[in-house]
Amino acid sequence: MSRPALAQSGAQSGAQTGPRVLCFGDSLTAGYGLRRGEGLVPRLSDWLQAAGRPAQLIDAGLSGDTTYGGRVRMPVSLRRHQPDAVIVELGGNDMLRRWQPAQAEENLDAILTSAGQGGRPLLLVGIHAPAGDADWRRAWAGIWPRLAERHGALLLQDLYAPLARIPAAERAPYLLRDGVHPSAQGVRVLVDHLGPVAAELVARAA
Repeated sequence: MSRPALAQSGAQSGAQTGPRVLCFGDSLTAGYGLRRGEGLVPRLSDWLQAAGRPAQLIDAGLSGDTTYGGRVRMPVSLRRHQPDAVIVELGGNDMLRRWQPAQAEENLDAILTSAGQGGRPLLLVGIHAPAGDADWRRAWAGIWPRLAERHGALLLQDLYAPLARIPAAERAPYLLRDGVHPSAQGVRVLVDHLGPVAAELVARAA
């Protein structure tokens, strides 16, 4: 479980500039199993700074959270942090529980509706479904573009896509021992994948 906090850009950064971006998600956002500064949010902050798109990233990742849990806590996070833009990364735990994508789509629809009030820019981050029934996996894959179009959100269809492209025999250094969460090395790969679309979100918010 990660307490929401402003991500620091670099080891000892000064006052941050740029729009406030709420990074709302589960253990992937929270940096599960990693040391301070190695997680997705601080690494993304560094990436954006280097790309000339600095932003104040707010870590609202909660390990183990589902789309239903996110639906409950999104209004509280919005009131607390008053962000200029929101990144939503949820659904992985729903998949691990073998929940149906229709349930997740309903929850994500409510999350994005709340987050996008007032024309706030949004980025929806999807993830591919684990091995299982082909129809179930296709149904999951279909919800991300549908939701992004419905809410006018930017979309990263599959956060794990660059890790999936690495041959299985060479993937171990990029994952923690659980074989699910990214290692510090894996986070760097994911951030290189996420960074350009996150930079576009910052530009919209600015």
